[in-house]
Amino acid sequence: MRRVRWCLLVLLFFLSATACWGGAVLIADAHGNPWGVMPQRLLTHAPFHSWLIPGVLLFSAIGLLGVWTLWLTLRQERDYGLWSALQGMILLGYLATESVLLRSLIWLDYLYGALALCLILSGLRLRNRSRSASRF
Repeated sequence: MRRVRWCLLVLLFFLSATACWGGAVLIADAHGNPWGVMPQRLLTHAPFHSWLIPGVLLFSAIGLLGVWTLWLTLRQERDYGLWSALQGMILLGYLATESVLLRSLIWLDYLYGALALCLILSGLRLRNRSRSASRF
């Protein structure tokens, strides 16, 4: 279980750092062309006309929640496995919504999709392990 927890810590650190950074870039250049590869025309089918809302959601729901989950995992707080699984589900929901609204997929979507699945599976494994250990 120690290896699963350490792997979870690495994944959560990577996710929260990149989501906070990515969300901040989207917020800072909300009406421009973030990273030079995301023109406003990508938002043609989305219900908003700038990158502000996706940036705020990425920063808060993925980045800050990831920092919170990382903190809980570092301290081995109660139900940190459940929080990790929840973080993975939220990430998967964000990616699915993004791909539908933008009508495109890039290689990063697959990478973060795999990361979301790892968070869900390892979080549930740690959750089940802690439940069975507490029964004895």
